[in-house]
Amino acid sequence: MKRFTLSPVAAAATLTLVLAGQHATAQQAAAPKPAAEAENKLEQVVIIGQRASRNAAVQSKRDADQVVESIVADDIGKFPDNTVAEALQRVPGVQTVVGFNNEIVNPLIRGIGDIITTVDGREMFTGVGRGFAFQDLPAEAISRADVYKSAGANVLEGGVAGAIDLKLRKPMEFRKGLTLVVNGRASKGEFTTDPSTKLGVLGSYRVQTDAGEIGFLADVSYADHKFNRPISFNCDPRSGTNGPAGAAGIVLPTCVGGLTDTGGYQRPQANASIQWRPNAQNEFYADALYAGYRGKFGTYFIFSDIFAAANITNAKASTDCFKAHINGAGFLGSATDGIQNLCNGVSATFNNVPGLTSTQAKTGATDQRVLAAGWKYNAGPLSLHLDASHMASDNRNRNIIVDIGKQIASVDIVVNAGDYGTTNMPGNPLGSKTDFRFANGLFQDINWAKSEQNAVALKGSYELDGFITSVDFGVRAADRDSAWRANEAGGPGAPGGNRVTLVSSATQLPADFLIQAPNCIPQINGCQPWMTPNPDYLRNNTDVLRVLYGSQPGDPAYAPVNNYDATERNYALYVQPHYETTVGGMRLDGVFGGRFVRSERTISGAGRINNVVTPQTASSTTNHFLPNASAKLEVVPNLIVRATAGVTMSRPGLGDLNPTVNYSVPLNANIIPGGSGGNPELKDQMSTAYDLSIEKYFGKGSYVQAAVYHRVLKDRVVRSVAREVIGGVTYDMSRPRNLGKATLKGLELSAQYFLDMLPGALSGVGVFGNYTMADSVVNTPGDKLFGKPLLGVSKHSYNAGVLYEKFGITSRLTYTWRDKFNEGQIDCLVASPAENGLATGICGNNNAPYYNRVKAYGRLDFAIGYQVTPQLSVSFNANNLTGAKYYSYFQNESFPHDIRSDDKFYGLSFNFKL
Repeated sequence: MKRFTLSPVAAAATLTLVLAGQHATAQQAAAPKPAAEAENKLEQVVIIGQRASRNAAVQSKRDADQVVESIVADDIGKFPDNTVAEALQRVPGVQTVVGFNNEIVNPLIRGIGDIITTVDGREMFTGVGRGFAFQDLPAEAISRADVYKSAGANVLEGGVAGAIDLKLRKPMEFRKGLTLVVNGRASKGEFTTDPSTKLGVLGSYRVQTDAGEIGFLADVSYADHKFNRPISFNCDPRSGTNGPAGAAGIVLPTCVGGLTDTGGYQRPQANASIQWRPNAQNEFYADALYAGYRGKFGTYFIFSDIFAAANITNAKASTDCFKAHINGAGFLGSATDGIQNLCNGVSATFNNVPGLTSTQAKTGATDQRVLAAGWKYNAGPLSLHLDASHMASDNRNRNIIVDIGKQIASVDIVVNAGDYGTTNMPGNPLGSKTDFRFANGLFQDINWAKSEQNAVALKGSYELDGFITSVDFGVRAADRDSAWRANEAGGPGAPGGNRVTLVSSATQLPADFLIQAPNCIPQINGCQPWMTPNPDYLRNNTDVLRVLYGSQPGDPAYAPVNNYDATERNYALYVQPHYETTVGGMRLDGVFGGRFVRSERTISGAGRINNVVTPQTASSTTNHFLPNASAKLEVVPNLIVRATAGVTMSRPGLGDLNPTVNYSVPLNANIIPGGSGGNPELKDQMSTAYDLSIEKYFGKGSYVQAAVYHRVLKDRVVRSVAREVIGGVTYDMSRPRNLGKATLKGLELSAQYFLDMLPGALSGVGVFGNYTMADSVVNTPGDKLFGKPLLGVSKHSYNAGVLYEKFGITSRLTYTWRDKFNEGQIDCLVASPAENGLATGICGNNNAPYYNRVKAYGRLDFAIGYQVTPQLSVSFNANNLTGAKYYSYFQNESFPHDIRSDDKFYGLSFNFKL
């Protein structure tokens, strides 16, 4: 008999669908509570089950005045995904990437990353940045996340792309008496040896007293995450005609190598809340939040500078050939350099080459703290909400790097082994401790950032009769102080000179100073290990290394030219009337209004002029009026046409605003000198956006929507070089600058449907999906990206999934995909023409842009859970079932850049509730 097996992917899909057809043999789960119809009512309901959470999210989407997408927790301590950013990638119009530690990070809303993050409506940021690291707040602590994709006068300013508000649990959400929830998770990646774990406990107590109703809540969690992410890479292309003998006319990598980011981090979190309602009109509350991060990991490199070889043999060329101007070093040259006929390489052997390994010993710590208190009043037509908060963020990082190297006999490379390159060092010479020498200097990068912000906000609403049904209004003032300190990254040179002193001759170093790298890279040496400096020794004995390298003990002093202090005060005032009427028998409602914003800031730093450190201070004030309007027309029951328009803004980064300048007055008047600095005159980036959608709702939680959007950005901040006259001398100064406009327009399609009409067990099936087309273009004449798309934006992306919930079983299978995108721009690159029609290569101000491009990729995730008892549920999840990997290439797919192996994760979790 012929036998067959199911792949993990097929098995997951089959299991999800089979669940829909099985008989009701499992214990019936508790019926979900009905979804609330508005956000203020949602705060009084504990959602149970993924269908109930999706119903609540759809209801919020329908009722919102802006274009809003919501993600609601399935239950207390049960968010739909492992992290908030992971859940956000399912939202229409949101794209994400995988970080170095295999976490989903850096959400973009419709192609733009300037997002303001709030927690319970209060601004959150990390260090001196404008953004917040979503992953620092555990998903289990979140009750819901709201993604605002259009403007609203009542939405906190600062995100030109939009805003994301994360809501924590509050005690008045729960029933009276004691509620206790314990949740835990354990997961294991294929590339890690140890599992990742997370444990959380939430307790809430709500009681009626003679003084009124009082609620107390405390939520604590601790996560310990282990990770390993192998990467293999080719360095930038280079003409073999100008390199070692043996590869004339063939384009080969300048170097080859790989790295692994390996280690772990911990995230402690605690939040608490007290609510007191002395009567039906008043509520007083106090909130506290702590979110921490402690990371300790290493980046382990293996590398060969193959163009320093004695010669090249067995060089083979592909049929991908082109012409380009090449300079003497073998890189893309100017129009005055000669033209070479070149073909991208297939493979080659480099003989007598330098090999290198390196350890970057990294530690990082972040502490985020919020203390807040407030009052809510609701009586008759008037409601008020007063909130005062203190937010502090402290971020510290250390990176100590030691490079070692030796000469090796040969390196065999394959430039393109199907989306990536491979490297083989016969005999694995870097796997032996012998003959390693110190290479390069002792690199030390130590920095510290701190910000504190005090804010007070009063907002309210007054109900009216007539066309204007109510008026929202509010004021806010925030005072932020920030400081950044960093040394001048680098350090003393290698002892005795580069690659002179043997590591084994340094008697002050222990026998275990060189260790075997903790993981391997599949595309390098057949995944054989290599020797590298011990990261723990680098962290704990840095002073011994400093003396060995000829420096003084102790951390290097923070460099005045890297330091700055900033004070920023922001004020806002808004008014937003709600209206409602009928047009031809159809209900029409919406809002119109505006937000006035004023910012006052002073930043002090220090520049270096003729090698003399000079203190510099700059102050600025900006004022903006941000109008908005929306309209919802219910054409027939449950069929809505929605239109919105509005202006949003984001403030430049504090580091970009730093007034520091660095330059030297030239001795030769015939030479145009260079310099660099920040730019205190940067304008705020502005965006004007328009949205139009048609939405049809079916029963509870089912809908279909089609939307188009158009956004114009102006005063984008880009670092560029321009001529400036300082003291009568002309300089080529590199600074961040406001460089014009970009346009982003597109289409969003989304739908969710529960198959309630099916008989029996099949009625638990639901399907969902969304598609986004984001068409962006830079409209700034003179910008090298003029007429090209914004970096980091995929034109097409989609999510599709099937879920099942019945008889205590809940299951979900989801596929998330994004199209290729241009990750970064490279000014001068030896590259063959690609899809943008690049002509014969010239390196100069007018050359067409070259890119590091990322191929399209998708991830398949699966989860299944069971309600064992009304109190206990268990679940299993599998992330990245297909083992999707990141592939990038230099301009053309025939010359790959790197492959980043995103891990697969398998996990078990439980949720126990009393």
